[in-house]
Amino acid sequence: MLKCFVKSLPLKNNIVQILLCFFLQLHIIYPSNEWGEFMKILFIGGTGLISTASSKLVVEKGHELYLLNRGNRSDFSPAGANIIKADINDVSEVENATKGMNFDAVVNWIAFTPKEIERDIKLFAGKTRQYIFISSASAYQKPVLNYLIDESTPLANPHWEYSRNKAACEDRLMEEYRKNGFPFTTVRPSLTYGDVLIPAAVTSWNNPWSLVDRMRKGKKIIVHGDGTALWSMTHNTDFAKGLVGLLGNSQAIAHSFHITTDEVLSWDQIYKTIGAAAGVTPDIIHIPTDFLMLFDPSEEGNLLGDKAPSAVFDNSKIKKFVPGFVATMSFAEGVKRTIDWFEAKPERCVVDEAWNAQCDRIIAAYELGVAVAKGAK
Repeated sequence: MLKCFVKSLPLKNNIVQILLCFFLQLHIIYPSNEWGEFMKILFIGGTGLISTASSKLVVEKGHELYLLNRGNRSDFSPAGANIIKADINDVSEVENATKGMNFDAVVNWIAFTPKEIERDIKLFAGKTRQYIFISSASAYQKPVLNYLIDESTPLANPHWEYSRNKAACEDRLMEEYRKNGFPFTTVRPSLTYGDVLIPAAVTSWNNPWSLVDRMRKGKKIIVHGDGTALWSMTHNTDFAKGLVGLLGNSQAIAHSFHITTDEVLSWDQIYKTIGAAAGVTPDIIHIPTDFLMLFDPSEEGNLLGDKAPSAVFDNSKIKKFVPGFVATMSFAEGVKRTIDWFEAKPERCVVDEAWNAQCDRIIAAYELGVAVAKGAK
């Protein structure tokens, strides 16, 4: 119908006609959803840190959403979602729970190894038009050879097995697409946060409030390196806009996308922004990443494999396939919302004393070394 309207324009309106044809062509090449206004969608998981906002947005858009999980986080399930209580690792249980069901899209938020991808191929081949695998931007080359990361950046992370497994999952999906046409799309989030996470590099992941508590008590706050490495903090509501925009887009099949904010901050800026949201100025101490890993070698993946190098992402591709996508939540606004969420219920503000003690030990050892070095001059 739009084509007919364009062709009917008088010749003198040829500039308008050309512009309309251009925008029509964009819509044809990168349609937001050509499978009908409302879709039937299955999320495996769907109540986690990143996925909760996507689940909510899917329901708000009027799609029929099914959440397949063990039902342990029902408080994070949006009203209107259909719950399929099953353990994705129990194939028979999932087959019985989804018997006779087909989906326009399946999104697996909790697949981490090729073995789990193999399971999903068997479960959903022929039962979905699109399978979206949530990979990780940490799978990109470390260290990066170009400051700007796009989807063509090689996947090669020698520091983190988690990231290598994600890359292997992507390889297996591409192999299945080439052999049998399995309709997958890969999405690579970077550090994405929401209400339940105060995001940082050196922090207590189990009890994230510990960082704010430490700031407010005036204790020194460890920032890895010299604090100038660049990073992108993406709010889960912004990530959701990109993810949901890919649902039902057949042109996204066999493509990979990262979805991040365009706001780029140094780690010093990130910690100071968290402090400002908490009403304090953090007392930052810069400690080399290698020194930190002497105390906890398991941090190699989190730091050298992810947050120590700068990570600046080119989001041109997701914007091309999801016209209108833009991340609008600033880190200052997003982290303030997170801190407000914790403070709304004091029982959420749990402090990890073991992590606190570890920070104190690291700082004491580093300061002793600095003092010795100064005395040797």
